[in-house]
Amino acid sequence: MTEFHRYAIYWAPEAGAFADVTAAWLGWDAATGLRVPHPQLVGLPRTALELTDTPRKYGFHGTIKPPFRLAPGQTPEGLHKAAADLCARLAPVTLVGLSLHRLGGFVALTPDGDQGELGGLAARVVEALDAFRAAPDAAEIARRRPERLTDRQRGHLARWGYPYVMEDFRFHLTLTGDLPEAEAAWVAAVLDPLLRPVLPRPFAVDSLCLFGQGEDGMFRLLHRYALSG
Repeated sequence: MTEFHRYAIYWAPEAGAFADVTAAWLGWDAATGLRVPHPQLVGLPRTALELTDTPRKYGFHGTIKPPFRLAPGQTPEGLHKAAADLCARLAPVTLVGLSLHRLGGFVALTPDGDQGELGGLAARVVEALDAFRAAPDAAEIARRRPERLTDRQRGHLARWGYPYVMEDFRFHLTLTGDLPEAEAAWVAAVLDPLLRPVLPRPFAVDSLCLFGQGEDGMFRLLHRYALSG
């Protein structure tokens, strides 16, 4: 795993129709590390290639512990072992399902129902693996636009390296980059019939994945860990 310069803990779908459809929509399959053809959809305001330019490199995922560089003295092998040991102690979380929504300027899938248990799971992962995270440098902090964050989010950025964790965590599965409101609604309407038949219901978070970002900027799925606590 030494060829990766950032790591993250994500939820990602296991092999199947949901994984295939969402990987094709983004044009990148993080599980295989291969680009895949976009679906030919009628009615999009722009090409799928353009609409998915921002989220493509991350692969289809829901963030649990955001991307980070390894801290000095830490190794990928140590991170892998710690993540495996942690997930063996964590219980799976089951939610009602997933629905398509516009979040700010982008289109995403978000869980239906109470997300309290999922938020608690994410908080435990963020905290338990924090020793592996290098502190963000000035450029990384600036990219988070701290002047636009709340006081609490700035505190999270200083403590955990990312503003949207702990109380500000909102699980989502990103499908587009930032779009004008009308375009986001338009894209959601086109995506709905593509996604609806494959959306998991219930939505089980019963495994987490270690992802790594390669020199080409693309994230790949490196390991999957069952939540077996």
